[in-house]
Amino acid sequence: VQLVESGGGLVQPGGSLRLSCAASGFTFSWYTMRWHRQAPGKERELVAAITSTGSNTNYTDSVKGRFTISRDNAKNTVFLQMNSLKPEDTAVYYCNFMVFLKVYWGQGTQVTVSS
Repeated sequence: VQLVESGGGLVQPGGSLRLSCAASGFTFSWYTMRWHRQAPGKERELVAAITSTGSNTNYTDSVKGRFTISRDNAKNTVFLQMNSLKPEDTAVYYCNFMVFLKVYWGQGTQVTVSS
């Protein structure tokens, strides 16, 4: 199993980034995929999730209306479009999924929102 995130970087407040997570080693289309983030000194938190077919999504309140999770099952990739970024969105972002209570994580990608 491998999850590889990309797309992070430094962006000014109000800017946008699109994160990608390329998956391999498992049947991607079977699983709900999630994005978590962890800011310095804080616990890791769930940001967004998308069901296996992409028919349902959910978001933590702080990102609703600004972030959009999507997936391409043909390319085994999940995305997180982040708009209207705020300094409090600064964190390492991880994609992940769970099988029988075991969570598989990517290595993370750093997002820094600063002027």
